[in-house]
Amino acid sequence: MRRISDILIMIRGLDKLNNKCLEPVRKKYALSQIEVIIMGFLHNNPEKDTVGDISSWRMLPKGNVSQGVESLIQKGFLQRFPDKMDRRKMHLCITEKADEMIVGIDKARNVYNKQIFNGLSEEEKKMYFRINEKILENVFEGLER
Repeated sequence: MRRISDILIMIRGLDKLNNKCLEPVRKKYALSQIEVIIMGFLHNNPEKDTVGDISSWRMLPKGNVSQGVESLIQKGFLQRFPDKMDRRKMHLCITEKADEMIVGIDKARNVYNKQIFNGLSEEEKKMYFRINEKILENVFEGLER
């Protein structure tokens, strides 16, 4: 049973460290945590550019993502535009106003990655990514049941 506790503690710790690394960006641009998550997600996954995509891939409530998106649009960091085939579907695009913020998010991610992979060899990192990919497959399979 201890191993399950360790996994849950590690997951929570990784999340807290991620939030800590992103804190300077959050403060500089007066963003909420969900707004930073949305911007980072859209930057790293430009093909997944709808509220539904963000909500499902980040496992966040759709209402919270919608509110964050609306706030980011009001602040000028995002634009919304309709799908060419289905006018009901709205896509999101990061604006030029957010360029400096995105650089800050990338720097925060580099600090985060450097910290969590500190002391691991390249082979250990590769092994981690292979194992993590399999665990994620198992998690999503379990959630679909």
